[in-house]
Amino acid sequence: MKPEDLKCRLKKFALRIINLSEHLPDSITAKIIAKQIIRSGTSSGANYRAACLGKSDKDFLNKLKIVEEELDETLYWIELLVESNIVQEKLLRDLKNENEELLRIIISSINTVKKKKIVNNQS
Repeated sequence: MKPEDLKCRLKKFALRIINLSEHLPDSITAKIIAKQIIRSGTSSGANYRAACLGKSDKDFLNKLKIVEEELDETLYWIELLVESNIVQEKLLRDLKNENEELLRIIISSINTVKKKKIVNNQS
């Protein structure tokens, strides 16, 4: 996947997270989770953009790890919304699947960069 395509996909994901947060119930718990999921769900795209501007492979890798952490945290908040019965699982299934797929893409990118660093260090 090209970096521009992933940037676009992460932005669409962030917009979906924002939309979800705007439609959560007006309870204390939902409001707290909304704040958390907006932060983590939107920062993954911003951090990926920063990673693409990385000055070195090490810088790129460090920023990709932040993207991984933010996507994993977002997945946690989605799971909490379902398991606390705030939102029905079927309503979040597509969003959760996209979150998991984005996480797999980022992890794959991290592993590719790590392998590249190993090969470059051996040459």
